[in-house]
Amino acid sequence: MDLSIAAILGVDGVINGAIYALVAIALVLVFAVTRIVFIPQGEFVAFAALTMALFQTGALPGTVWLLLLMVALVLVLDAVRAWREAWPLARWARLALRTAALPLVACALTAWLVPKQPPMVVQALLTLALVTPMGPLVYRLAYRSLASASVLVLLIVSVGVHFALTGLGLVFFGAEGFRNPPFWDERLSLGPVTLSGQAIIILGASVALIVALFVLFDRTLTGKALRATSVNQTGARLMGISTDAAGSLSFTLAAFIGALSGLLIGPTTTVFFDSGFLIGLKGFVAAVFAGLTSFPLALVGALGVGLVEAFGSFWASAFKEVIVFTAILPVLLWRSFVDPHDEEH
Repeated sequence: MDLSIAAILGVDGVINGAIYALVAIALVLVFAVTRIVFIPQGEFVAFAALTMALFQTGALPGTVWLLLLMVALVLVLDAVRAWREAWPLARWARLALRTAALPLVACALTAWLVPKQPPMVVQALLTLALVTPMGPLVYRLAYRSLASASVLVLLIVSVGVHFALTGLGLVFFGAEGFRNPPFWDERLSLGPVTLSGQAIIILGASVALIVALFVLFDRTLTGKALRATSVNQTGARLMGISTDAAGSLSFTLAAFIGALSGLLIGPTTTVFFDSGFLIGLKGFVAAVFAGLTSFPLALVGALGVGLVEAFGSFWASAFKEVIVFTAILPVLLWRSFVDPHDEEH
């Protein structure tokens, strides 16, 4: 291997690491606020990439039916709760409107615009509008009633949610894989390295989102409420912060980040209904490097995962996944020594 090959592999590793960084940041965010190891984060990535691909074919994405199914299930659960607790009809109606309004608008716009073949930017915005509402819906369906459960129980539930979403992905998207066209076709040469326009978009979007999250958590009242919840849920609740709202918002942000990641990764690889699992696992490796608590360390870990994957695929392409996931073992060992922890009762 000479320097030119090393430079090319390094650039590929950084680009892949930028995607894994977004996934890792979403995992850290959800865990910090809710103590949930959100294994299905990769499903949002796959759903967004497949939704965009179906837009390209002029077909109505299965995301529409999946989103409507989730809305219907949440409305049924809320109706049962309203009946048991004898809510006034107006209260349930307001809650139902807040739950269904944005998803129904997104689905209606999609059904109207799909036959017109809108520009890629519009398709991307519609994809974000369809996938992002799935985050709080998943939270309400699977996790809200278990807010006080142990981390182990929440982890088991996450495994079940992952399998459920993967099965629904097969039903609504089919087994065929898709690869999307890039958002920008230009190619820039930097010495021995050639950067595609899509790679530049990936890096730019990742940096922009990380900066936006920094501003959110450091400069806004909503972000500070999320930080307070992540530090001490009981204390945040006593100060008037709704931990339920914080959990829902963290899942909303995670779904948005996953959807954006799917749009970015779609043109670089073929995505199947179950591709999100591997993507999510690589993000999880980076998040574990950060102890599921630190956004900067998650970014460093993701870049490390991307570089290990790039150089591992060069030396032993058949074992690149094994190399990446083996890398988590010394990280776990290191974390077990440096992180104080107590037995959970």
